[in-house]
Amino acid sequence: MVATTKKVIETKTESKENLLTPRFYTTNFKEISELDVSSNKEEIEAIVEEFRIDYNRDHFIRDKEFLNTWDFFDDKTRTIFIEFLERSCTAEFSGFLLYKEISRNLKKSNPLLAEGFSFMSRDEARHAGFLNKAMSDFNVSLDLGFLTKTRKYTFFEPKFIFYATYLSEKIGYWRYITIYRHLEKNPNYRVYPIFRFFESWCQDENRHGDFFAALLKSQSSLLNTFESKLWCRFFLLSVFVTMYLNDLQRSDFYSTIGLDTKQFDQHVIRKTNQSSSTLFPVVLDVDNPEFFNLLDLCAECNTQLIELEKETSSEFTKVFAKIPLYFNMVTNLLKLFFLPPVETKYIWTGNS
Repeated sequence: MVATTKKVIETKTESKENLLTPRFYTTNFKEISELDVSSNKEEIEAIVEEFRIDYNRDHFIRDKEFLNTWDFFDDKTRTIFIEFLERSCTAEFSGFLLYKEISRNLKKSNPLLAEGFSFMSRDEARHAGFLNKAMSDFNVSLDLGFLTKTRKYTFFEPKFIFYATYLSEKIGYWRYITIYRHLEKNPNYRVYPIFRFFESWCQDENRHGDFFAALLKSQSSLLNTFESKLWCRFFLLSVFVTMYLNDLQRSDFYSTIGLDTKQFDQHVIRKTNQSSSTLFPVVLDVDNPEFFNLLDLCAECNTQLIELEKETSSEFTKVFAKIPLYFNMVTNLLKLFFLPPVETKYIWTGNS
């Protein structure tokens, strides 16, 4: 059965969002416009100049391999790939909207940051468009205009945007480059041509992360205080848990491309944590044996919650059955948060 754009739109409106769903964000644009980045202006200018060069201008061009038919995918594999492309496209488009709106609001008051965010929105729009075009190979597509109007927007304070997007871009880099290198060594698992684009694609993610790192370094209060240490730990844990729980729900996708989901995620978490140690005053101790043991316990609770939601019993019965699962998950998350962190000894001398 061929899915139509209309059917996808209807499915999107009927879908139930949860904490792991890709979200759209807004923030306090005036506060960002008033940031003094003079203490790290040279690094920010250098990164903006890299954006201006636009190394990937001609990278996202579909070649003849995309002309192949993908009818040989069975229904399960087809569904897996559509979901991967849909979630990826939604996340990239969310970044585009956020960066574009920040740039628009900073144009007069903070032109340097406005230009940086404008270039990043260009990259995110390019990624989203490429992913959406890939969805058309499976006879579906996302109505991005519809998403813009109908999705709920979550307000985040600017500092939370900076922490979260820095980590999102860096973890995106490690995900893309890890998949690319794996498929380069195991081309028999490269079942769809989009994966060939991941090497250059991930460099966009890396440069975006570097921009947020430079921005954070210009604001010493976001990195050098006791409060900032807590926020760094919180966002590291939030990003790692979200990826881990999401991916373990989608192990079929990773097995299709020859990856073990847990091994893949644990590698990406270790690498992202390592990258973050060059910026954050503290990082998580992912080498502590308890770290991944507790993550696995959270994943087990999440799986049970998903299975419980599928049952046909009454809502009251479901709610009652969920209570101990939520309690166990929160308990394990707190244990993860309070594992002793690793001090990096970095002290930045930017503006307060």
